[in-house]
Amino acid sequence: MDLFSIVLFPFKWVIELLLTSFHLLFTSVFRMDGNAGVTWVLSIVGLVLVVRAALIPLFVRQIKSQRNMMLVQPELQKLQKKYKGKTDRESREAMAREQMALYKKTGSNPASSCLPLLAQMPVFFSLFQVLNEAQKSQAGIQFLTKDLAHSFANASFFGAPLSATFFHNNGLPAVQIIAGIMIFLMTASQFITQRQIMAKNQNPATQTSQYMQTQKIMLYILPLVFMISGVSFPLGVMFYWLTSNFWTMGQQFIVIRNMPTPGSIAHKAREERLARRGKLTKSAEVEADGADAAEEPKQTQRAQPVSKNRSKKQGK
Repeated sequence: MDLFSIVLFPFKWVIELLLTSFHLLFTSVFRMDGNAGVTWVLSIVGLVLVVRAALIPLFVRQIKSQRNMMLVQPELQKLQKKYKGKTDRESREAMAREQMALYKKTGSNPASSCLPLLAQMPVFFSLFQVLNEAQKSQAGIQFLTKDLAHSFANASFFGAPLSATFFHNNGLPAVQIIAGIMIFLMTASQFITQRQIMAKNQNPATQTSQYMQTQKIMLYILPLVFMISGVSFPLGVMFYWLTSNFWTMGQQFIVIRNMPTPGSIAHKAREERLARRGKLTKSAEVEADGADAAEEPKQTQRAQPVSKNRSKKQGK
């Protein structure tokens, strides 16, 4: 067993456990055909839901770090202007130190946008190996027995074997049709997810920053990666990746709607919704309290009525 297999062993163990558990659930409780492709597809979907639910804390951490990265961009731009044209070693080291201090102070991380994707990679590779072995009717390491592997290897979804790929399709047009649709949906969902971050959850002050320029590049690179690599994925793996993309898109929509970046379009829309409902955010409450406090002295300094005798004395 090589090092790569040793690293993936615990992930494969968990994946086999989840996959076979959902398969048992659908066959025993819902009385579905254990050899049917739809049963295996639903088992893969169940696997995705468990994995992505487990990654929610990491995703929340990513969102907070991304927001901090956006808010810190004006300070980073000032820092870049400060050291612009200085290429000596001392200046570069000083700039690096100040950047790290700024990241530490604001709790931001330049690599935060890649964390959930990187966290999923061991799961993805493990699932790829499990399904790749199953499509050859090979038993897994623990829970995926030879009978279950044989069942998966011969399962088909609308006439397309789950073990087939876009190019290795056994001459079945259904494989290319379903694979093509799924590759398009994978690419589109990834693009929409990244696009809604840039269009709705972006502070205008950060539009010209280096961070946002990187995000714009990722907007087109990630969908392109899905488009190119999708043709080599078995349909079973693509069902996992597509479901995961849909989860990310929905999760991102909820986060942007309820936890938007201050100053962004989504933040203004949320403030308007709260205003229509008669609810104020903390910032709005502070502003309102400050306005009331400023008006109170003006209201207490009202002109008092002056008596006639007093007015005569003042006139003298």
